[in-house]
Amino acid sequence: MAKKQEEVRERHWIVPNKRAENFANELKAKVHIKGKKVGQPLTDNEIFFRRGALFIQSDHAGLFKYKKALNEGKSKEEAAAYSREIGKKKNK
Repeated sequence: MAKKQEEVRERHWIVPNKRAENFANELKAKVHIKGKKVGQPLTDNEIFFRRGALFIQSDHAGLFKYKKALNEGKSKEEAAAYSREIGKKKNK
């Protein structure tokens, strides 16, 4: 028989851009900055995972901007160019 869990579990999550910022800082320092392994060096698998997560963050932003541009009535070529721009444009 499996034991019933008596304590209430809560999901621990971070806003994706904060997670990406933490991953980037850990990649620069090459050690864990938060969590149970603070100060321990990153393994090859952990480095691979953090780099992949940063690429995924960029992909999600690009896809969002592409769909937004299509909804605004831009052509596929214009939407693709817009989705590749990094940063926000300031309105003058």
